[in-house]
Amino acid sequence: MGIFTVTGLVVQVVLVVLALFSVISLGIIFFKFRQVYRANSQSEKFLDFFWKVKKFDSINAQLDRFTDSPLAVLFSEGFSELKKLMEKGEEREDPEVISTDLGGIENISRALRRATTSEITRLEKYLTFLATTGSTAPFIGLFGTVWGIMTAFKGIGETGSASLAVVAPGIAEALIATAVGLVAAIPAVMGYNHFQHKIKVLISEMDSFSTEYLNIVQRSISRK
Repeated sequence: MGIFTVTGLVVQVVLVVLALFSVISLGIIFFKFRQVYRANSQSEKFLDFFWKVKKFDSINAQLDRFTDSPLAVLFSEGFSELKKLMEKGEEREDPEVISTDLGGIENISRALRRATTSEITRLEKYLTFLATTGSTAPFIGLFGTVWGIMTAFKGIGETGSASLAVVAPGIAEALIATAVGLVAAIPAVMGYNHFQHKIKVLISEMDSFSTEYLNIVQRSISRK
């Protein structure tokens, strides 16, 4: 704070902007850590529950236990579409309405793809800000440093003295902007890379679950 009060207006604005970037980034990191951790944890539990119970009606009745699991959302969307198709079959007295043509399995597949896209969007929300902070904060800090050094050299020219006692304080004040920029950028980059890796794992699990879900439905149809 002592350095902040003696720096120029431009450097002060840069430091305030970087501080805001840093605070928001840390808030996003804590929020995403909780969100992604719960998504991973509940997805593992849901998979165990899914393969243990096996009956779709029983699984659907207990989905509220896995509200943060992307896999539970996929199951819910797929099961809703499956029920609609079954109801149409009962209305038409046609048990084969759920088939491999475009009016059956493809409808369930589209529902699963929509749910997957929606969950990916939810999980990746706010990560763009982390990427932006990681890529721009060092340059914003560098701008503040360059401006501060320009101001310091201007002061040297006005005083006519280039001694270390005159140069050092101005340079030190200017370099604080670069330091703050790195402090804002490093956690943002680390958080972004960490969450991208975790989300990729979840996306892979969602794709595998969708495939297994469709296989189960198709095997059920073939046994009829």
